[in-house]
Amino acid sequence: MWRLFMVRDLNYEGEDPSLISKDRRILSQVVPLWRIGHSKAVALWYGNPSRKLKLVGVTGTNGKTTTATLLYELFRKMGYRCGLLSTVCNYINDEAIPTDHTTPKGTIINHLLNKMVKEGCEYVFMECSSHGLVQKRVSGLRFKGAIFTNLTRDHLDFHRTVENYRNAKKSFFDQLSPQAFALVNSDDESSKVMVKDCKATVKTYSLLSEADFTGKILESRHDGMQMEINGQKVDVNLIGRFNASNLLAIYGAAVLLGKKPEDILPVLHELKSVKGRLEPVHSPKGFTAYVDYAHTPDALKNVLTTIHELLGENGRIITVCGAGGNRDKGKRPLMAQVVVQLSDYVVLTSDDPRNEDPQDIINDMLAGLDKVQMEKVTSIIDRKEAIQKACEMARKGDVVLVAGKGHEKRQVIKGVEVYFSDMEVLGEIFSK
Repeated sequence: MWRLFMVRDLNYEGEDPSLISKDRRILSQVVPLWRIGHSKAVALWYGNPSRKLKLVGVTGTNGKTTTATLLYELFRKMGYRCGLLSTVCNYINDEAIPTDHTTPKGTIINHLLNKMVKEGCEYVFMECSSHGLVQKRVSGLRFKGAIFTNLTRDHLDFHRTVENYRNAKKSFFDQLSPQAFALVNSDDESSKVMVKDCKATVKTYSLLSEADFTGKILESRHDGMQMEINGQKVDVNLIGRFNASNLLAIYGAAVLLGKKPEDILPVLHELKSVKGRLEPVHSPKGFTAYVDYAHTPDALKNVLTTIHELLGENGRIITVCGAGGNRDKGKRPLMAQVVVQLSDYVVLTSDDPRNEDPQDIINDMLAGLDKVQMEKVTSIIDRKEAIQKACEMARKGDVVLVAGKGHEKRQVIKGVEVYFSDMEVLGEIFSK
């Protein structure tokens, strides 16, 4: 019975039936699922592909996609065959494979890792979400290293408490072997919790204090910044303090994977920002729009603080944002407070309302504001109209931030997916 279940599950995930017959010898070695768990059984089915790769996982509230993706880009530019499992897209070398989840099911993960092995990949970088960790999607995988970026409030609709959310992240570090490394952001207090009782070799990175990998921003520009990393100067094409922290994690991970600083830094200089992460579009009217995935209070604060650092003397910030439906309602008023405090004008709109009434979501956000703050806010349910309104308000030297969806190309309204891209909407508006 359990053997039939495994075969059907693999077929359901899109596996080639011909590969099942080839790997049937592996199936004969697998013990019943109820004894070792589904993900571990699937890993055995595929011959434990993660053990044939140098697999590095990235977890945290913000920065997972940027860190994992740029590690993949770094190693590809250094000449290595690599894989990526990410929110935006999965990759096997240069082959793009669409994804619907930050951390896929264990079946899909092992299927992709197995293909990566066959394609000659040596390194794989993947995002490890709190949902995926709780649901044990990465069970049975052997990690060469793990990175912790930061921890702020998110996904409490699923985890219920911040402590549960933090412990989900910690479980990733608990499972590391003594042969692995754990690289944590010591600027975040939760890093101490992550590595408590961790068996792996623990290393730290920091922009604020002594650590194994230290960095600071020497100069900020619209198109990048100059950083100092472990005493070495490097010009990079990303902006913002949070990206400086991400780049420090990327540098540290590369060193821990055996690469030399003199080989890493020149390639670090070549890296570009990840799609949907502070991605700029320049208007013919003379203002700049940024599309960003920020959808938590802390992420919005980071992005808006970065924009303030780059803003001209007379420039204003106009922010378009909403909050997702059927998710943590407690963060909605907090998000509104952050964007109103750090923006000159705000247009509240729909994100992914899912099965909730969009106006109810906006009302939850407005509940966090006082009468004076409300004067800076306009509410427009239709996201395209909201972006149009923000662009009409903008003038030369201003910045329009369109937050919440980033790279995504869909909205879920009343349970139905409809095509929608913030970047394409901005392109249409600017072309007119």
